[in-house]
Amino acid sequence: MKKMTVFFPLLFVCFFIISLISLSWGQIDIPFENILAMLCHELHIPLFADVPFTPEQQAVLYHIRMPRTLVGLLVGAGLGASGAVMQGIFSNPLADPGIIGVSSGASVGAVIAIALGLTELSMFYMPLFAFAGALLAVTLTVFLAMRHGRIPVMTLLLSGVVVGMLLGAMTSGILTMMNEQKMQQYLFWTIGGLDYRRWEHVFLAVGPICGGIGVMLLMARHLNILVLGDVEAKAVGMPVMPFRLFLLIIASLTTATGVCVSGNIGFVGLVVPHMMRMLVGPDHRRLLPASIIAGGTFLVLCDTIGRIIMPPIEIRVGVMTAVLGTPYFLYLLRRTRNMSR
Repeated sequence: MKKMTVFFPLLFVCFFIISLISLSWGQIDIPFENILAMLCHELHIPLFADVPFTPEQQAVLYHIRMPRTLVGLLVGAGLGASGAVMQGIFSNPLADPGIIGVSSGASVGAVIAIALGLTELSMFYMPLFAFAGALLAVTLTVFLAMRHGRIPVMTLLLSGVVVGMLLGAMTSGILTMMNEQKMQQYLFWTIGGLDYRRWEHVFLAVGPICGGIGVMLLMARHLNILVLGDVEAKAVGMPVMPFRLFLLIIASLTTATGVCVSGNIGFVGLVVPHMMRMLVGPDHRRLLPASIIAGGTFLVLCDTIGRIIMPPIEIRVGVMTAVLGTPYFLYLLRRTRNMSR
């Protein structure tokens, strides 16, 4: 218990410092005190009033850095929470939010929006189509896996693989009929990135992601019971099927929202929850909050590193999460294999 009283404040400190660094560092560096002065000025807080700041710094902070950082925090938090729930539902540390075809469905929706030229009419068409595609993928996966009112975990995993392969083939087929410019647009989306995020993306993501996270936090006790197994859960009077399906849908929709505003970003929902489980234990009442804070912090950290490592070139956050997440994933595979011996 003493460990928890130290761990969560430390996690919040890391969250604050990384967010502040993300707002400060870039092609135009803004000193920390200037950022705090602008934030206090905007919130009408009488602090740092004697610290001057320029209109250029104000424009960079409010119109470029802040939306980008907020989208990163929202998407990372949503993926972290969804990954923890998925790993709990499947009782598998290698499970992640894209395991039942969410990412593949979002890719189909995005490529359809690009192929039809809808992205030239409004920035909202691609995320809306991506969200619809992800929702379709989840529905199809659950429909294929359900038998006599039950959803066996292994069948659900296999259905997710099959649906992902089908939707991946559809995406490839549509790409062969697109011109080079539209293919490049899809490529930038599918790699995953936070560049060019605006306040519209923040407003699009904040409701569904915060709502999904809130529901998952409220269901933490029920998830603890589900992890014990179907027999134990039924013994305490829990209707296993409705709760598992409900949590699966909430986690999938939260993931879909994150994917539709940032593109496909891997490893956050896989690495962060497992790492937090090693630090705070398997109790989802602690694991979910830790995964939420750490997920947002990790994604913003990856984005910040991608911006400053090779200036003026920016490495997209989807690449950075893969670079940092792959070694840990290989370690996780090796550790899992050694434990099974």
